[in-house]
Amino acid sequence: MEENDLRGMMLNRLVFALMEAGVTDLNSMKAKLTVILADYKIEPKEEAMIVWTEGKNEYYLKRFLLAKAVAGCTKKTVKCYQNYLNRFFSSLAKDADTITAVEIQGYLAQALARSSAANADNIRRVLSSFYGWCQREELILKNPMNKVESIKVRKKKKHALTDLECEQLRDACRNTRDKAIVDVLLSTACRVSELVSIKISDIEGNKIEILGKGAKYRSVYLNAKAQISIKNYLDERKDTNPYLFPMMNPECRSKEKFHALRKMTEWYRNPDYVAPLESMDQGTVEAVVRKLGQKCGIENVHPHRLRRTCATAALKRGMPIEQVSKMLGHENISTTQIYLDLDEETLAQAHGKYVT
Repeated sequence: MEENDLRGMMLNRLVFALMEAGVTDLNSMKAKLTVILADYKIEPKEEAMIVWTEGKNEYYLKRFLLAKAVAGCTKKTVKCYQNYLNRFFSSLAKDADTITAVEIQGYLAQALARSSAANADNIRRVLSSFYGWCQREELILKNPMNKVESIKVRKKKKHALTDLECEQLRDACRNTRDKAIVDVLLSTACRVSELVSIKISDIEGNKIEILGKGAKYRSVYLNAKAQISIKNYLDERKDTNPYLFPMMNPECRSKEKFHALRKMTEWYRNPDYVAPLESMDQGTVEAVVRKLGQKCGIENVHPHRLRRTCATAALKRGMPIEQVSKMLGHENISTTQIYLDLDEETLAQAHGKYVT
């Protein structure tokens, strides 16, 4: 085992020990320890050394990812598992079936020190899923994750947009496409990944059949504003791309004229500039919505906030939470409750109406 790997393992153990001792500034302490350890040559005791078998982790990982794919996980989810586990194996440089709970706790402590509690707990969930699978497949006798506690994530209250802010976003739209994006998000509460997957043929009147998270289909609905916005936008489209929101033709991006096209806000009106078969990517939608928020002077505007806004508005206007949950594509109502932004005044009015 290389000295850098041994140094990393020792650093993991030291960080975990410091966390147990109540040290809170782990980032600063880790930096100091890294400097100190760099001055020493590290060699493990022979009896403590565990050989890392080249290829074993790759074999386990391939089988695990295949099992996830067969279980119905999307390509995006499988890729996420792969990235988390590759970083984990690379950091510890040991066979998965020899890694202990203490080493996993040390790895999570480092993740907690350099990022958020939510991200660290996401890593824990992935490791828990992997080791649970290993135990069921009888690749390990004892599951080290049974000794690893979940990481408490402090819930931040996230606010929906007000009716006035929604109208400001609409007024800030530069073209019919941007307005259609805003109105569809505010009407359907779609995820941005669902929005870009919508095809024109999926729209029937005020209903859209979308492919949601977990490869599950559900119906969402367009209000009058969204229907008018889509009609005005599609009336300007002359191309044959099947998607509601197409991508710019890659050939245009590779030419000098792309710089001029970036300033042309209505490029989608020219069929030569529209990609034949590809949809707009999620990053472009996020950029469009973010720029509209900046133009209006509204902080932290993104597609997911429009999703929360739609759900909150529906609940305030009397839609039962079970139906709001179905509209959002959630399996559990508890997940839906995270999205809602109900102020004290709304709660007081509801109390006066329902509690006598």
